[in-house]
Amino acid sequence: MTKLLEKPLKAFALYSLLILMISIPAYFLVIDHIWLNELDEHNQIVRDRIVQRFENNPVTSEELALILKTWNNLQTDTKIQPINHSQITTDSIYEVEKGRYDKNDGWEEDRFRGLQSYFEINGLPYRIMVETNVEEADETLLAIALVTSVFFILLILGFILLNKKIAQNTWKPFNNTLKALKSFDLTKEKPIEFEETDIFEFHELNQSLQSLIKHSISTYQQQKSFTENASHELQTPIALLKSKFDLLFQEEDLTPKMSKLLNSIEIPLSRLSRINKNLLLLAKVENHQYKEVEDLKIDHYLKNTLTLFEDYLAEENLMIHSSDDQLETIKANPFLLETFLGNLLSNAIRHTPADGKIVIHIKSNLLVFSNSGIKPLDSEKIFRRFSTTSKEVVGSGLGLAIIKEIATRYGWNIYYDHHDDMHSFSVSF
Repeated sequence: MTKLLEKPLKAFALYSLLILMISIPAYFLVIDHIWLNELDEHNQIVRDRIVQRFENNPVTSEELALILKTWNNLQTDTKIQPINHSQITTDSIYEVEKGRYDKNDGWEEDRFRGLQSYFEINGLPYRIMVETNVEEADETLLAIALVTSVFFILLILGFILLNKKIAQNTWKPFNNTLKALKSFDLTKEKPIEFEETDIFEFHELNQSLQSLIKHSISTYQQQKSFTENASHELQTPIALLKSKFDLLFQEEDLTPKMSKLLNSIEIPLSRLSRINKNLLLLAKVENHQYKEVEDLKIDHYLKNTLTLFEDYLAEENLMIHSSDDQLETIKANPFLLETFLGNLLSNAIRHTPADGKIVIHIKSNLLVFSNSGIKPLDSEKIFRRFSTTSKEVVGSGLGLAIIKEIATRYGWNIYYDHHDDMHSFSVSF
């Protein structure tokens, strides 16, 4: 995964490399053009100087012939030749390659820039050719490439250092905002106070986040208040209905048909009562109403829980395998720990087929509830409220939600797994 700050750095580096690669031939062409212009000016100066000396120093035909013969033999880069008037044309610039032998490199071809011009000595026309060696193109290109590579390395190093320096200062408010968001807990209902920043984009981000968080806290408080109030308000009518049902069952003239009808009504009423109690428990846990904590031994509470569910286990003919190891002492509320273990065992019983087995494994700070079951539960919905994790077992959909809420309350880690036809809920304290 690439960091945000590294993406523009890579783009800048690639763009710089592309520009510098293009600049190498551009530099070469510009330097070569300037160099050729300088050579043309040099050749013109040499030509004008030679012509001026001949004009200022008259010589006889015999002297001129001897001078030109000696000149052309010694000055290989400058030649003066007599011509006819018909051979006179306009001055021209040309390039030519000449071979030469080097003891170290062998036969080499050199590039020359030349000027061809015409003038008169003693009234007769002469052609003068001035040639100057041009620097080797490959050497020039290599030098430009080396210099460009050095500057590219310096450029990249500068990008990295500047990017790091700018990131430390410019992105500090963003990192502080991110750190605050990571530590935010909606259940604590405490808004976040972000640090002030003079960067407009980060200031707008903090303002938007503060507004969003305040709205989320307000919505969360309303939901909690509704759940708690609804649970409290439902307690009285549900208790009243159950007492009326008890009175009806005690009537002497109760017919079998009426008894069957009352039983069919009592089942959903009992389920409604359990849902109401669970909702009220969730609201109390979220509101941190169980603040009392003690040093508790989990193995002791686990034995009590197994004792409470003995009848259910015997009814379904379920086998319990429990290790004799002891867990470390933990700090928790006794009632919440009982509820936590009871819901884990109740969930294992409900999802275990008849004649199945339940294994409770204890090791160090790890508690694992495993039970036989072929089809895995829906891991995405497993801890959601009122979610159906299995179509084969009907429940209130709040048992695992209570387990998750209690685990979150005390910072315990809980996760679900299905392997070798066994459901497993692991809790690390």
